[in-house]
Amino acid sequence: MPSNKGDVLSARVDTKSGPVQGSEADGVASWLGIPYAAPPWGELRFKEPQPITPWNETRSAVRAGPPAPQAIQLPGSAMEPSDDEAPDCLTLNVWAPSESGDARAVMVWLHGGAFLAGAGSDPAYAGTALAKSGVVVVTINYRLGVDGFGHIDGAIANRGLLDQVAALEWVRENIGAFGGDPERVTVFGESAGAASILALLTMPRARGLFHRAILQSVSHSFFTSALALSVTEAVAVEAGVPADADSLAQLSPQQLAAATRNVIGQVRTRSDWGRLRFSPSVFGPVIDGDILPEDPWAALRSGVARDVALIVGHNRDEYRIFLAGQQRLGRITDEEADAALRTLAPNEDADAYRALMPDAGPNELLEKVTGDWLIIAPTMQAADAARDGGGAVFAYELCLDPAGPMGSPHTLDLPLTFDTFDKGMGVLIPNPTAGEIETGALLRQAWTRFASQGDPGWTQWGDDRAVQIWGRENPVEHYPESDRLDLSLSDPTRPLDLVLIPTP
Repeated sequence: MPSNKGDVLSARVDTKSGPVQGSEADGVASWLGIPYAAPPWGELRFKEPQPITPWNETRSAVRAGPPAPQAIQLPGSAMEPSDDEAPDCLTLNVWAPSESGDARAVMVWLHGGAFLAGAGSDPAYAGTALAKSGVVVVTINYRLGVDGFGHIDGAIANRGLLDQVAALEWVRENIGAFGGDPERVTVFGESAGAASILALLTMPRARGLFHRAILQSVSHSFFTSALALSVTEAVAVEAGVPADADSLAQLSPQQLAAATRNVIGQVRTRSDWGRLRFSPSVFGPVIDGDILPEDPWAALRSGVARDVALIVGHNRDEYRIFLAGQQRLGRITDEEADAALRTLAPNEDADAYRALMPDAGPNELLEKVTGDWLIIAPTMQAADAARDGGGAVFAYELCLDPAGPMGSPHTLDLPLTFDTFDKGMGVLIPNPTAGEIETGALLRQAWTRFASQGDPGWTQWGDDRAVQIWGRENPVEHYPESDRLDLSLSDPTRPLDLVLIPTP
């Protein structure tokens, strides 16, 4: 690789597994569909990721690899679920500035999708805009659904997280050949991707593989072993097989996806699953005592990740997009709001939550209490826990108001992060204004500055609760949701657990 500034980075790169040939356009070189682990099928089904077989001939890297099998299709995604029963899905993609020079900070994206869907190869996550800001960008695919996160007797737990670890190990070993600095790796992700990062921060196997992290809207997606086993048993019942690794491995990913969809349709009838009934997913990281040893919020508070600087934040109107998808936006009854408050309010204290918003109607109450439980409390309690553990934390809130009634819902940050207003959840900002385009540019500037220097440009999260507000004039101000955060802190976020139902 050329070493002088101004030279052009070669699109042919030698990785530890073999040479790859990428492409170059508009000042950015890219390499797509590079395998970082062996396809996880056949004898490798439900196993931890295994090394890829090396190759000698130059491998074309101009097309993204296939996504992992999907149980659902995400709104706005152009990627349809594949019918391939054994896709070579453990691949990653790299973007780097074409101009060579000093080693650059690296940003590794972990996609969201409720641990059921999504892919780093989605065009909405193209790393071109961030690479133009001077960083090397990596996006990855990882196993989803039963294959990635089903808790199965006879199988190692948290296989999707182990895929992410394998990808980060690939980055450590190979990213220098693409112009990246393996000592300045930032992981960033949204929703299930942010929850994955929360897990990685506390996983012994991930220690030292990244140095900074950006958590965008952490989802309430952690399970105890008991609840996770119960979900797997329900999927196995729908599939008509025993809930063990050998039996489940006889089914194709598509058969397991169909069984999972049936279970999702029944989840609200499972009183023994407790608050999981209010989650959009039945899978997530499992506190198994080994791969993921403990509650991540408690682990952060103990200081386990104090050496990793964090950006942590969320969107103002997180749950609104879910209500819109359910065609319930503006249609919530008093009875529905009361039921949500009794179940999801901190300490199940509906009166205390209602007292914070005495003038709110049923729509606002249900939206806020569900969004707080599902995303905002897990996110901001992670910020508090990391700060209490001695780490450097910077907080933000997205408060844009594009045209229409959606405000700043879940996923609105994605087109801002990648400058992909014409793809994916860019549909939420159909005609971006100059101010919205500028907000995206400022956010990306802060993210890449943080990846390079460890400081995004505003005050750390502390007792004064200063946050960067993305939207309007982009000020730094006191956290707008402090009253609700105070209440949520009285009922710490914990992994979802099985509820024992008394026998009649």
